[in-house]
Amino acid sequence: MTKAYWVAQIDVTDPDAYEQYRAANADAFEKYGGHFLVRGGPQDVREGNPKSRTVVIEFADLDDATACYESPEYQRAKALRDPASEVDLVIVPGWDG
Repeated sequence: MTKAYWVAQIDVTDPDAYEQYRAANADAFEKYGGHFLVRGGPQDVREGNPKSRTVVIEFADLDDATACYESPEYQRAKALRDPASEVDLVIVPGWDG
């Protein structure tokens, strides 16, 4: 079984409201086994124009990663995030090579 990942680039526009999202997303990540590998922090940008924050979340497989995003728990949290940030997010399978 190949793991899967959420990879997100984020610019937070309302830090107080974004904190509400961070508190609310824990239910979905716990339910679907999401594990943070990267959660913000300093970035050494070598190419391109990334957003100010990078997040990588690992899941057991692509089904769990997708189900987490589509879950009512995450969609409730996302409703808090949307007005507080600009986000690019992809769900990708790990490489099983």
